[in-house]
Amino acid sequence: MKGTVILSHGLESGPSATKVSALAVVADALGWANVRPDYRDLDARRDPATVEARIARAVGHAPERGRVVFAGSSMGAFTSGFASIRRACAGLFLLSLPTAIPGYPHAFVAADVRTVLVHGWNDELCPVDAAIDFARARGANVHLVRDDHRLGAHVAYCADAFRRFLADLD
Repeated sequence: MKGTVILSHGLESGPSATKVSALAVVADALGWANVRPDYRDLDARRDPATVEARIARAVGHAPERGRVVFAGSSMGAFTSGFASIRRACAGLFLLSLPTAIPGYPHAFVAADVRTVLVHGWNDELCPVDAAIDFARARGANVHLVRDDHRLGAHVAYCADAFRRFLADLD
């Protein structure tokens, strides 16, 4: 195996969600192990305090040794960024990134590693300008598509961008 991808789903989703499932297929095809932690028990509380438990769970699913990539959608992207600070990783792949969570007291942070963002121009939940500002500040690759927060019309596009991202890590 080339490493392990930790695939984190969004708040209104689960480990078999469309986007993280599509990314898992790509990871498998390229020889990466992948894990999809289940956060639904935490998300059901609708409490910003559970973000810490989400981050801990993501990190807890990462192997102690070897390369790790954190990837996620929406709250999963937010979780992945913080996880990258707590466990060294080779890269971040972030979909529909919120750069703040109402009620969560910490500003978004992420390790300074290879980072790719895919974000919808018409994202009604996570302002596109905040995602662009985050990408600009770190020189990350950002893909802006004509879609909303769910990126439902661009699942294949996201999977292809993820394929290129993992291939570039090799």
